[in-house]
Amino acid sequence: MASSGKKKTTMAKLTRESRLRERRLDKKARKVARKAAALEPDAFSAMPGEDSDGMPVDPGDAMADDAAEGDAPDPSAAVAEVS
Repeated sequence: MASSGKKKTTMAKLTRESRLRERRLDKKARKVARKAAALEPDAFSAMPGEDSDGMPVDPGDAMADDAAEGDAPDPSAAVAEVS
């Protein structure tokens, strides 16, 4: 049985409660986004000497790849390294 009495909740209270609900939803969405970002690997966060997967990169492999392609080493690069 519903009461036929006067409404006791003011509009100010109703708006405060709705703002509170919105803030809680926003906070939860930010928390979910933060957790998703932490689980997703970032391609730009690789440390020097690591590829985008976080695996160590061997600098000797790059030189072996150049030799395998048949490219002759650039003599000016060797002179620049010595200087």
